[in-house]
Amino acid sequence: MGSTYFLTGYPGFLAGNLVKQLIHDHHETIDHIYLLALPDLLDQATDEITNYARKEGVETSLFTIVSGNITKPDLAISAEVNQVLRDTVTHVFHLAAIYDLAVPQDIARNVNVNGTQQVNHWVQTLGKLERYIYFSTAYVSGKREGRIYEHELAEGQDFRNHYEQTKYEAELLVEDQKKSVPTTIIRPGVVKGDSKTGETVKFDGLYFMLNFLDKAGGLGVPYIGDGEPEGNFVPSDYILQAASFLAIDPVGVGKTYHLTDPKPYTMRELQEMLTEHYLGKTPKGKIPVTLIKAIMGLKPIRKWWHVEKEAMDYFITCSSYDCSQAVTDLQGSGISCPDLKDTLPSMISFYRKYKDDHRKQIEIR
Repeated sequence: MGSTYFLTGYPGFLAGNLVKQLIHDHHETIDHIYLLALPDLLDQATDEITNYARKEGVETSLFTIVSGNITKPDLAISAEVNQVLRDTVTHVFHLAAIYDLAVPQDIARNVNVNGTQQVNHWVQTLGKLERYIYFSTAYVSGKREGRIYEHELAEGQDFRNHYEQTKYEAELLVEDQKKSVPTTIIRPGVVKGDSKTGETVKFDGLYFMLNFLDKAGGLGVPYIGDGEPEGNFVPSDYILQAASFLAIDPVGVGKTYHLTDPKPYTMRELQEMLTEHYLGKTPKGKIPVTLIKAIMGLKPIRKWWHVEKEAMDYFITCSSYDCSQAVTDLQGSGISCPDLKDTLPSMISFYRKYKDDHRKQIEIR
């Protein structure tokens, strides 16, 4: 008998691409893949998995789209389907979450905390479970500074936004059941596009800098803040490859991994590299982060720049994410995080091509 996978968060970017990565890496051992989608996304989910299967020559019978909602008991899955899942699912990948830095507290808490609690309860009912893989974030560390290790979680930290706080609270819930459920926790840094193609579905994170540069191109571009904090931006293909390996290999049981850049650049270095690549200029002068945040307090300004003001908080906190456990356990797999500098040409090329596509720009509140 092979493995049966169940993923939440489909057809989101990470879930959709993780499916492809898992099939690429483990197709010989996969019996079936169930993909949980919200009722109003069922048609999109069906179209996307059907198109992928036809393109890659994969049998569509390998997949089943399941209607459900992680915030509801039993994930709002019908009793009949749930019984099948309880008798067959061996690996659960929980990716569904609200990732927006500016998300309101009630929405973040319902999806990220309550949703994870519901998934936790549901996972406990699975009779053949071999692994529960939870996708958290390195930023459960909140405002902590200094070296932050993979085994650390509750350290009395405060948080910059509701996203960080609710992901922290959700990870606490997952951590609590590690003793009874074979669990792997994945903590990515800020995910950017594919290291080779530059492909991404939304321009947030590091792309906020490109949005700012695109608007400021004809003007002088200053450094933002002193630039000392590290900017931990990691290409999506590294996250997917590493997660696919660590989720299935026995080495990952009971562990928490920072899938972060082992050799990150400072925010000053990143600003300099991006400005030189995108505008052919070097930043001049410096503008305090507090002033930028004050300017971005004006909704028309932040909407014109297409930058969330909450992103400015990451120019302040000096956090360094140790990823020794991930690097050690990936040894021999051929998987490693590429130098971010080498990924910038493809990233910028993709951004130039699609920067005016409103579907890739997130809503700025």
